[in-house]
Amino acid sequence: MHPQYSPDNIEAEVKARWETEQVFKTIEKPNQEKFYCLSMFPYPSGRLHMGHVRNYTIGDVISRYQRMLGKNVLQPMGWDAFGLPAENAAIQNKVPPAKWTRENIAYMKKQLQSLGFAYDWDREIATCNPEYYRWEQWFFTQLYKKGLVYKKTSPVNWDPVDNTVLANEQVIDGRGWRSGALVERREIQQWFLKITDYAQELLDGLDELAEKWPEAVRIMQRNWIGRSEGVEIHFSVAQDTLTVYTTRPDTLLGATYVAIAAEHPLAQKAAENNPTLKAFLHDCAQTQTAEAALETMEKLGMDTGLRATHPITGQTIPVWVANFVLMGYGTGAVMSVPAHDQRDYEFAQKYKLPITQVIQATDGSPMPDNMAMTEKGILTNSGEFTGLSSEQAFIKIAEWLEARQLGQRRVNYRLRDWGVSRQRYWGCPIPMIECPHCGTVPVPETDLPVLLPENVEVTGAGSPLKKDPNFYQVKCPTCGADAQRETDTFDTFMESSWYYARYASSDCKTSMLDQRANYWLPVDQYIGGIEHAILHLLYSRFFQRLMRDLGLVKNAEPFSRLLTQGMVIAETFYREGEDGKKHWINPADVDLQLDDKARPLSAVLKTDGLPVIIGNTEKMSKSKNNGVDPQAMIERYGADTVRLFIMFASPPEQSLEWSDAGVEGSHRFLKRLWKQVSDHVEKQPIPTLDTAQLSEAERTLRRHVHETIAKVSDDIGRRYTFNTAIAACMELLNHLSRATDTSQTRAIIQEGLESVVIMLSPIVPFITQKLWEGLGHHDLLVNVPWVKTDESALVRTEVEIVVQVNGKLRSKLTISANADQKTVENLVLNDANVIRFMEGKEAKKVVYIPQKLVNVVVG
Repeated sequence: MHPQYSPDNIEAEVKARWETEQVFKTIEKPNQEKFYCLSMFPYPSGRLHMGHVRNYTIGDVISRYQRMLGKNVLQPMGWDAFGLPAENAAIQNKVPPAKWTRENIAYMKKQLQSLGFAYDWDREIATCNPEYYRWEQWFFTQLYKKGLVYKKTSPVNWDPVDNTVLANEQVIDGRGWRSGALVERREIQQWFLKITDYAQELLDGLDELAEKWPEAVRIMQRNWIGRSEGVEIHFSVAQDTLTVYTTRPDTLLGATYVAIAAEHPLAQKAAENNPTLKAFLHDCAQTQTAEAALETMEKLGMDTGLRATHPITGQTIPVWVANFVLMGYGTGAVMSVPAHDQRDYEFAQKYKLPITQVIQATDGSPMPDNMAMTEKGILTNSGEFTGLSSEQAFIKIAEWLEARQLGQRRVNYRLRDWGVSRQRYWGCPIPMIECPHCGTVPVPETDLPVLLPENVEVTGAGSPLKKDPNFYQVKCPTCGADAQRETDTFDTFMESSWYYARYASSDCKTSMLDQRANYWLPVDQYIGGIEHAILHLLYSRFFQRLMRDLGLVKNAEPFSRLLTQGMVIAETFYREGEDGKKHWINPADVDLQLDDKARPLSAVLKTDGLPVIIGNTEKMSKSKNNGVDPQAMIERYGADTVRLFIMFASPPEQSLEWSDAGVEGSHRFLKRLWKQVSDHVEKQPIPTLDTAQLSEAERTLRRHVHETIAKVSDDIGRRYTFNTAIAACMELLNHLSRATDTSQTRAIIQEGLESVVIMLSPIVPFITQKLWEGLGHHDLLVNVPWVKTDESALVRTEVEIVVQVNGKLRSKLTISANADQKTVENLVLNDANVIRFMEGKEAKKVVYIPQKLVNVVVG
């Protein structure tokens, strides 16, 4: 065994052996327990960042551990390869998105391989490959045939320069994030999936995930689905019926106006002969569609001139258009009760509309000044319903309306159907055709995939597909007439909603999934950032149910257990320019002066020696230029050091603060581990362990070994506290290094070092393989079973107990583990320190906690 730790040579040699022996290739074994471990796949941006490294190291540790427990482990990797960033790169670099994406995939794959992740690369997928998106297109056509897909006009954020729909987060201060143009709200035809048909099932399924998914994630999904029980109420407006939905029918008698969306048919009708109203509706069309934007923007409205008849009182109330009401939410109309809804109150105050209190507090306290009373209470000013509680009134008013066909109880959901079409190029083509004679026709299965042309020029001004007649000019598959292919592409959430299932059948050419999917699914452990808590996870749960209902899989839930890892954060540094803007500086370009507790005092730029400002510790990001290049760390210290630091610095759910000193400390530990094993191996031969002949000191040392095995097994296998598992291994190595050199001690040290090497191997797989060989083994460590605790080694013949006098520590005694209470009390009362602190007084009481503590109480 070489005396020096050389990560470059070790990692290259071990990786070559893994590849030669194809140790991570996975096949289905029906008679063996399976374990499917999956980390969220990356977008191929060009380089891994530390967030990637943390996510994938966590998954790799879990996978390797489960494999050593004897399970058939699947851990695949692929690429979420479609998306707008590739189009932006194409514009900047004048290279087609396909070429840019595939070059990035090749580079990032090498980075992942250099980190030693135990992936079955034979199952690799890239969502931009036709072999993958063909089945997504097929799936969509099947859903269309089942009535779960439809096309309708919907309000969107429209960038008039880029000629594309923008997601809410791509609208910044009312302008397109890329073009800077003022965003308009337009009504365009969009494709939708009926996720609302599964709203209650998705909600109920969250109960099954209790204890296995973080509570915060389940709460966010519950809120997003947003189940509510309420009443649909019909107001008459001339010859029309205006329907609103409310969860507070108890406030119905306090409705003083109705607010409708600018797109509502009644608003459009009222504006036909009202130029002022028409102009206002046009202004509303510029409003963003995001709920967050609606909450913060100025609330504006205009009286339509229409009057609605109150269904109970028969009185007429005005119908207003309000910019905060959207046609896509509910019925596009809301019942406004200013006394009991804060937004309605502020709107009524602004436009001097009536405010009528119909709910009073149960304790009789008056309505608060300058704000609505939103709590439930007792009805007042409500005719025959006066005096009822809000809960009683809900039922009575609903029954009154239903009896007269003026309303009905409804369960409603905040969740809206999923709009899946995007007016962008780099995505999966939507497999639909518009025929002037046959209408909408799905592309036949025999014509799939609809190939996305890859050799294109992207300018940013609209999708190239709309300018390519070779793509959109087609014959109708039903009647043969000239028709037009859909030029929108899918939302990239479509690809990421079923990729986990395709890994199980990645080489299947005849169907989307085959029987292997039911062997592997559900995913036993899924790992990814909390930022995906709602949409990605919700859409994946929806897709799993769709695939179940098409007979492709059996399970309803895709992911049995979820771990959401924390962010990787780092210090930030900057200088302020003359314009007042901050110019961020990468930590690698800064020299820090630290105090005696390693806290930063000041910083200077390496190139000029001049001061820079130390900013906050924030998430690693390009915008703050505080990212650390994983490749540079690997080249400097080796992959094992990076993996060890990532796992040791903090528990996986918490944020990890990057520390160069911490990385160097991890590297020093690996060098010490190497030297400790090397020094031990030199002391040949290693005798056979004879547990029957051990001295008390030797039994104590061996007990440390097996207590550590028990702890590490629990930390990694159940608790996922990898940092404490590493710390326990470090502590055991310290015990082994201080042991007295005897024949049986060397045998225990051999057992202890082998155990440490096995326990650390999921975390630092390269160095442990060579250490395993150094300890006299020739097999691959990845195939070695997880070390087991010898329960007999945990049995103590002696224990140390704490001795107190009047609650204060005064002594410690080593006693026989089998000593009874009377024997222990006699030992304590005859201990010199105890006698001294009793000061000649009698013991009033002796409290004994077996094998832990004795407290002598004196007067």
